[in-house]
Formats: sequence, C-alpha cells, structure tokens
Amino acid sequence: MIIRPIEVRDAEKFLELSKRIDESGFMLFEPGERQTTVEQQRISIERILSEPNSIFFVAEIENNLVGFIAVIGSNLTRNRHSANIVLGVLEDYRGQDISTKIFNKVSEWAKEVGISRLGLTVIKNNNKAFNLYRKMGFVLEGERIQSLKINGEFVNEYYLYKLL
Repeated sequence: MIIRPIEVRDAEKFLELSKRIDESGFMLFEPGERQTTVEQQRISIERILSEPNSIFFVAEIENNLVGFIAVIGSNLTRNRHSANIVLGVLEDYRGQDISTKIFNKVSEWAKEVGISRLGLTVIKNNNKAFNLYRKMGFVLEGERIQSLKINGEFVNEYYLYKLL
C-alpha cells in the first residue's frame, strides 16, 4: 500500500472512489447524490494542490485508490494553525490499518506546514468511525444537534479535535 498526495491525473479514479464511499451512508453526500464531473474533479484537485494549508492523501493498492483523507486548512491569520479533515476508506479495505497510516501521514504533513489543530465531524451513530478517531487521539468537543437529515430523520454529529 502506498499513501501519497493526490495528483491531478487521479481525478477520475478519485471521483469513482468518492462515489463508492458515499454509498456507505456515513458521508455528507447521499448515495448517488454526487454529480461532479471528471473535469470538475480535476479543477478541484488543482485548487487543493495550490493551497499551502490543504492537501488530499490517497491510499493506493495495486494501482487502485482505496481510501483518502482530505485536509482543508485556511490562509487567514487567526485560524491558519487549524484544519478540518474528512476520511473515507472503501468498506472492503477497512480493518487493514489504512486509516491509521493515513492519519499518521497527515500528522507529519501538518507539523511540517505549521498546523497544530485538526478537527472533524462524525455522524453520532457511526460508532466504528468514532472509535477510530478516539484511538487516533481525537477528543470529543461537542455535539451538533439535528445538523443532518438522513432518510427523513434528523441526525446529530459529534465534533472532535486533536492538538498536534
């Protein structure tokens, strides 16, 4: 397995990966909702690559993308030290330490660019992800009530953070 920064040439594979991960029901996009084109994905990757406090790492096995972590930072003075992350790994590849390795890569990168705080959200009933984040050193910061509506029902999210 290789953990590496995303490249523009990954646009099509990354878009397919994102759509497959959306099917889990635990991402912000509903299954089938993502309407991004490959060209739009290319532009998005180019934009991310041009931002000094943002990066996407992908997990690649045998030329297939099987997971990713997006780190979205800011260039504003007051919160330049902070970034939000989104993690996704294909179901068939969970439990293989991909998430741990990808988180470790993010921690190394964040320290290099001066990010000292990572934040994320997780759907309250996504116990596997919540437990993973806690294992990786994230601390529960709070709960956002009725922040999402899934299958017609309001759902809460947990906010977590980690100081590096």
